[in-house]
Amino acid sequence: MSIPFVLIFAAFVFFTTNAGADGAYSFGPVNQRSPSLTARYWNPILNHVSQRSGVKLELQVASTGDRSNEATVKGEYDFVYNNHQFKPSAAAQGYAVILRPWADDITGQIVTLEESPIRSLQDLAGKAIGFAHPQAFAGYTVQMDQLMRMGISVVPVFGGSQQGIMAQLKSGNVVAAGVNGTVMHEFAQREKLRYRILWQSRAFPELAISVHPRVPAEVTAAVRQAFASMAEDAEGRQILEASAQLIGQKPPHGFELATQADYEAYRVFYRQNLFNGAN
Repeated sequence: MSIPFVLIFAAFVFFTTNAGADGAYSFGPVNQRSPSLTARYWNPILNHVSQRSGVKLELQVASTGDRSNEATVKGEYDFVYNNHQFKPSAAAQGYAVILRPWADDITGQIVTLEESPIRSLQDLAGKAIGFAHPQAFAGYTVQMDQLMRMGISVVPVFGGSQQGIMAQLKSGNVVAAGVNGTVMHEFAQREKLRYRILWQSRAFPELAISVHPRVPAEVTAAVRQAFASMAEDAEGRQILEASAQLIGQKPPHGFELATQADYEAYRVFYRQNLFNGAN
């Protein structure tokens, strides 16, 4: 039985189907943070894009990372903001990249608290290590691939989201965690947490906004342009800055046009990775 979407605000109806009778198109962001924080970040941005494009976008926040991945693999979202669409299991849906945020590339990291006696990946052998969820690319897949290459066996513990497992690391429930380096840095700043990086992956492009092929071309074009011009609009720029402040996101803030070719690094990884659980 699938897990239902989490209702964040009564004013927003989250659908489990595509483009409803009211003509709304679903927008599904990966839930790296708590559902409420995800909604507070994205709702003002989507409201602005809807007004400027004339296309109504409805936020859909999945209850867990696994559910977000499942929805992407099944093609339930019209627009997505994640990297699940690059997985072999989601390729058949044909999601196409249209935008990328103004942001540094992301890395997967394995981290521990600064005062921890853990000093190397070898010290993690046989221990319970925290991860966001089994479908998190920079929060599980790249780390498990590296550990497998090094012959290090660990016991995965899942926190449901990046923020969830970071909270468990902070409380000492896990001795180390596999995290998205950007999200970890933002979390540590908000929570005044000091940590040590044991390992870091190669860089991958930040998550992409992609569209399902069923969405009409004119709708895609309007949404794409509204996102891309947001930072040039005084109101849009203010909204971007306010949302960024919520999560401690550093400037610049905005989105730029992008294509599938900009995300070739993900497809190369999936062709070469050893960890079959990533698929």
